[in-house]
Amino acid sequence: MPDVGFRVEMAGDVPVVVTPSDIDITNAVALRTALLEAAGRSRTFVVDMSRTQFCDTAGIHALVATHKRAGGDGGEVRLVVTSATVLRIFAITGLDQVISCFSSLDQALAAP
Repeated sequence: MPDVGFRVEMAGDVPVVVTPSDIDITNAVALRTALLEAAGRSRTFVVDMSRTQFCDTAGIHALVATHKRAGGDGGEVRLVVTSATVLRIFAITGLDQVISCFSSLDQALAAP
């Protein structure tokens, strides 16, 4: 059975949502739940998508909705994306222009 869970870990005082290899309609609700949990812990948090190789529109919708909510509260969502496929999807949809993307967790955590 594939790993479809979304863990929320802490890196110091910053929540980090760790995503599985695929984000799609089958697990977008679980993603949204994990994102809301992270947002409940801190206004700014990281979504570590370094293991993610695919993200469809259901996943993008969950990320955008959380980004809007975090921004409205004065916070920020930061994405860690390493897959060329996911980066291309985000570039095509313009998500990379809306939510800050980083190539490593260390970079996302160190961002001002």
